[in-house]
Amino acid sequence: MNYQVTKRLGGIIPPIAQKLHQQHIAGVVEKAFEEANVTLEDVDAIAVTVKPGLSLSLAVGLQYAKELAKEYRKPIIPIHHMEAHALTVRMKQPVNFPFLVLLASGGHCLLAVSKSVNEFALLGTTMDNAPGDVFDKVARSLKLKNLPQCYDLSGGASVELVAKNGQPHAFEFPQVMLQSPDCNFSFSGFNSMAHRYISLAEKDQNIKGDAIISNAADLCASFQLGVLKHLAKRVQRALLFSEITGLLGKEKTLVVSGGVACNQFLINNLRKVCEEYNCSLYCPPPKLCTDNGIMVAWNGIEKLARGIGIAKDLEQIEIQAKSPLGENLTEEVSKVKLKLERLKFDV
Repeated sequence: MNYQVTKRLGGIIPPIAQKLHQQHIAGVVEKAFEEANVTLEDVDAIAVTVKPGLSLSLAVGLQYAKELAKEYRKPIIPIHHMEAHALTVRMKQPVNFPFLVLLASGGHCLLAVSKSVNEFALLGTTMDNAPGDVFDKVARSLKLKNLPQCYDLSGGASVELVAKNGQPHAFEFPQVMLQSPDCNFSFSGFNSMAHRYISLAEKDQNIKGDAIISNAADLCASFQLGVLKHLAKRVQRALLFSEITGLLGKEKTLVVSGGVACNQFLINNLRKVCEEYNCSLYCPPPKLCTDNGIMVAWNGIEKLARGIGIAKDLEQIEIQAKSPLGENLTEEVSKVKLKLERLKFDV
């Protein structure tokens, strides 16, 4: 239901998201316990996301968690949203520390090394838009929701689906930050270029109202390829930096998580990049790539098993709209000035 509201409004509106959280949080929790056939007396602790994210929504979750903790005398484990994304894969796959992780979603894009359950080293982050956000904006500009096959899909899923019938070299999306010797990302240029192409095509084809340009598939495929190249270059540099600095062990692993990890075109081609560097690639199942409560619970389990991250005073737990992920090594990456070989993709 929340997804349909978000889709209708064209994005998340914080006060409305807060209201929906307040209306449904108790029912969602009750249903989860019912389906799992357990009660609150059976649980050992309550894990709750406190950072980063929309303050209004985070506050609803934290307040509810505190109420349950007090009523049932359970400890609370505050969870970092991005750490939860990074570790979810360990539920299903034999991924050992340390490993490289690419977290790409509608609100974030970062590269980091996960050294342990609560120790991370940040190698790169987005300087502007997140990739999922740009995918959604391009889908909206193309009016892909007017296609029957895309009606119930997210913007990112719509772009990927339509791109399957397109020519990835039909439109040129110049690579950005080629001279930047770091692992940071920038997606605003892809957004601007896509909107420019769409506007020109609509004018040339005399598109009116809800009609869609005839070469939408080509634009989706070309846009997707451009984003892939940008992501791949950063992953390539991160792998090299991690190797020369000893951040990764002999068994190199890349974990891709977040909503963008559902895009199989991106994943399949990033896997080819990893193969060039003797690196394995793992992703959580698609249903665990996007934001979900399971990843928060799993992060709580990992911390509880090690006896770390358990709040000592409920009243001291606070939400944070913004929160960095671990030690910031982005400047150290730049200082090395790594030279990268050209990557080739069979598209």
